[in-house]
Amino acid sequence: MLKYKMRFVIVLAVILLLSALPVVGGETWRLEQGRDFKAVSGEGRDKYLLAVAQIKKLVVTGQAEQAREAFDKLKKDFPEIAGPDLDAFIEGEMMFSKGKFTRAVRAYDKFLRQYPESELYEAALDRKFAIATAFLAGQRIPVLGIFKMKGYASGVKIMERISDSAGDAPIAKKAAVAVAESYEKRRKFNEAYHKWSEILSRWPTGTMGRDALLSMARCKHAAYRGPKYDASNLISAKSYYENFRLRHPEDAAKIDVDGRLKQIDEQLAYKHFSIGRYYQKTGNEQSANLYYQMVLDNWPDSSAAKMVREKINQELEIEKQNDK
Repeated sequence: MLKYKMRFVIVLAVILLLSALPVVGGETWRLEQGRDFKAVSGEGRDKYLLAVAQIKKLVVTGQAEQAREAFDKLKKDFPEIAGPDLDAFIEGEMMFSKGKFTRAVRAYDKFLRQYPESELYEAALDRKFAIATAFLAGQRIPVLGIFKMKGYASGVKIMERISDSAGDAPIAKKAAVAVAESYEKRRKFNEAYHKWSEILSRWPTGTMGRDALLSMARCKHAAYRGPKYDASNLISAKSYYENFRLRHPEDAAKIDVDGRLKQIDEQLAYKHFSIGRYYQKTGNEQSANLYYQMVLDNWPDSSAAKMVREKINQELEIEKQNDK
């Protein structure tokens, strides 16, 4: 169990516990009911920050009981920061510290529902995001207490909830992108395409819109399985790349969209050449010639067009030899 916890801790090492208790102007502040800030006294500030740092270490290293005691002491020493929202948040931290990550997410969800005005709200979202990131990276979760499976589905579900609940906040965008990128890394290109399409619909402008459009083209291109399969993904990819080039010409030049379009044209040409060759092998010369001519008309500079011309020249040479 300790090994399991430590793998998870590595992924979460960059997350700062209680980051939503800010230090402003030399004092530590607590948002009281009614949205009024109340400061921890200046002379106790160093003691407070040291206590918080120790709690962070206890939580992320899985020392739940010690962390609980440290939290209790913190509230006793600094009663101005205590409150029901902090207690609810601590419950999530205790589940996390014990390695009960699914239960931790449920505790954070409960906290977020009950205390939407809490200054700890963003900290809970950040913790959920960290857990979901680990799941999307392949962190395993226990199932029925018998075996473990990779938590991809749980990671997607958590990220979707964050994205839905956080509006246009940066973490909502990060969560949506994390899901799309996870699908791509696992070569689930159709799922990734649909997620990027959703992102483009929600944030059609700016960097998000630009990246989503490019990613849709990339996913459609990657989803093409070769000349034996349907070419609709290639056609869609070409359309998205051309749209991207029209909207973002400078970015298109930097990433060589023209080169990608040339590659797609080569693939489309070879796809049609393969169909023509199939018809020729089955004795359907008329259909074969139709597809060969399409290659010459639509992609005259392609490798497939070169093969068609070579094939025509070979046939002409054979006819000359036969005429002799």
